Amino acid sequence: MFYAIMSEDVSNSQEKRKSARADHIARLNALKDAGRLLLAGPHPATDSEDPGAAGMTGSLVVAEFDSLDSAREWADADPYVAAGVYAKVVVKPFKRVLP
Repeated sequence: MFYAIMSEDVSNSQEKRKSARADHIARLNALKDAGRLLLAGPHPATDSEDPGAAGMTGSLVVAEFDSLDSAREWADADPYVAAGVYAKVVVKPFKRVLP
């Protein structure tokens, strides 16, 4: 089943994101390579592809896991969590309807 991992950043998270980005992206690529990643990306702080100094306000990952517990375990092990990027992480089952 798919699960949505919705994360909210702490204030001024840009430097923390930079420090952990390579490891964060590597984990996402591992999900992609396993055919389990539906989508992933950050939420810009402004209505722009490149928010500049405004940075990001959070992230969304939708991926396939065996259970809600395994999705939560994966989310808890994210390098952004360890780096203090996220203030809050919510994991919910996701039912893909379209496309």
